[in-house]
Amino acid sequence: MKLNRRNFIQKTSASVVGAGVFSILPSEIWNSAAAPSDKIRLGLIGCKNQGFWDLKCHLENNDAVCVALCDVDSKVLNDRAAEIKKTYNQNPQLYKDFRKMLEQKEIDAVIIGTPDHWHCLQLVYACQAGKDVYVEKPMANSIAECNIMVKAANYYKRIVQVGQQQRSGFVFQESMRMIKDGTIGKLRKVNVWGNFNYGTGSVPVADGPVPEGVDYDMWLGPAPLRPFNMNRFHGSWRHYWDYGGGLMSDWGVHLLDMALWAKDLAEAPSQVLTYAANSSTEKKVRETFDTMTVSFPKKDYVINWDMTAGVQQGPYEKLYGLAFIGEKATIVTDRNSYQVFPEWDDEKKAGKTGAKTFKEGKESHPQHARNFLDSIKSRKAPACPPELGRVAAFHAHIPNICARTGEPVLIWDDVNGRFTNSEKANALIKPEYRAPWSFPKI
Repeated sequence: MKLNRRNFIQKTSASVVGAGVFSILPSEIWNSAAAPSDKIRLGLIGCKNQGFWDLKCHLENNDAVCVALCDVDSKVLNDRAAEIKKTYNQNPQLYKDFRKMLEQKEIDAVIIGTPDHWHCLQLVYACQAGKDVYVEKPMANSIAECNIMVKAANYYKRIVQVGQQQRSGFVFQESMRMIKDGTIGKLRKVNVWGNFNYGTGSVPVADGPVPEGVDYDMWLGPAPLRPFNMNRFHGSWRHYWDYGGGLMSDWGVHLLDMALWAKDLAEAPSQVLTYAANSSTEKKVRETFDTMTVSFPKKDYVINWDMTAGVQQGPYEKLYGLAFIGEKATIVTDRNSYQVFPEWDDEKKAGKTGAKTFKEGKESHPQHARNFLDSIKSRKAPACPPELGRVAAFHAHIPNICARTGEPVLIWDDVNGRFTNSEKANALIKPEYRAPWSFPKI
């Protein structure tokens, strides 16, 4: 394999990138030689939970090797390094500043598993450094960040895989095949739901000292300065707008992506109708919403999202899933199974199509990692390129903006990148970055 695409942007084109980027990038221009073998050399930014699971899925392939780990928490960093050594007999370089890690010439691709508010800067810097990128979902924490990330991936000609792993899984691939080959007839509606206990937030705790070994200023990065609180740190950060979008952006992105895939839609929603509330009576802390009902009218079908955090029940005895409702049958899916429920044909006294049940019992993260590695080698688009990650993220961010502004309906103009019926909503398109970090420019 010839990975002859590891050179950073030439100095002659550096002026194209905004000064706000170069003011906080390393002073040297990165340059990375071609890999000497078929091994794809990986670096991970954000080692605590999902990022480390993503890395392990990549390392189960014999053509992947971990050469770098980065985390702001020294304990997490050292624990993960020890596990990589024990499990894979690999000795990655360790970093607490991802910018320093990106200077490592031997890195071919970067996995970004940090909180959502960091995805944009880290992806743009990695692309500028000549690295391909696997970035967790949602692709970013705002509409503007998603847009600049798509621009960066295309400008620097990087392979970018967004961690919407269901696009690589058999259950959903087979469901899409049945939808598109007419098995269920005309698709009229997709009902999507996600009910999880953790969506209500965390038990309140007081602000406290920063744990030993944690670079909290780096953890905050471009987000506003706030006192340290464990509820805004590992894992539970997603319940605060500065860092995430709650259950809506955590699971909504995954599931709504499948509803879009059913019709191969790659467009942002033009109209979104939203009801949102914090209706749980549990004593939890959060800024995001625990209860939401959202409709996305499309050209010839409708997508409905329903979310009730704090409960573990849902339609078809599934706490999360999708029902693809067609004229001949309904397909009900989650990550592990699908079931076809035929409509009854009174004339034929039989189902309009055949009933079918499949239970795989496996996640699709390993397949998504394999797809990324294959795309790095072939330079062909992966299963979930940034354009699709952007669209899925918009279907989570716009309902959240509806809820935050109190607007029951928002109209989005994707050509001009703005809402046409709410200046309050327009104010939430782009985040204000905390100095010295600056919003990237391409």
